Amino acid sequence: MENLLGLLKVKVLRGVNLAYRDATGSDPYVVIRMGHQKLKTSVKKHNVNPVWNEDLTLSVSEPIQPITIKVYDKDTFTPDDKMGDAEIDIQAFVEAVKMNLSDLPDGTVITTVKPNRTNCLADESPIAWKDGRVVQDVILRLRNVESGELELQLLWTNIPGAPGF
Repeated sequence: MENLLGLLKVKVLRGVNLAYRDATGSDPYVVIRMGHQKLKTSVKKHNVNPVWNEDLTLSVSEPIQPITIKVYDKDTFTPDDKMGDAEIDIQAFVEAVKMNLSDLPDGTVITTVKPNRTNCLADESPIAWKDGRVVQDVILRLRNVESGELELQLLWTNIPGAPGF
């Protein structure tokens, strides 16, 4: 893979107030895409406030592409129902990684990404130095659906010999 920068662990923490798609709630799962990569979480049965705590790892290369996230309701006999989508621009996160901040005290906030009309952030999203890694806590408001938020955490892993780091 050309221009590989490193690995991005997307920790899918939980969903909050997701939309009902079945009489008993929904059976949600999350699909994450970046370029040609596609990963998904497990299905949480009958739950509109699911807790996943699942790690999905993407390889990041240049040019930096946004992460698209879609939530679906798993159905047995019909196509899965859409439960909203969101997008994350990781450019600020990758720029923080490139700063090579290994001397920072643990818990230092490097920068904060603020919600605006062009992103799906529900709240300010701090990018910080924690436990020797760049970490970003993210709360996304799902689009194209009546309700729902996703809580994620982004963590960076360097690859030895990767350019620019």
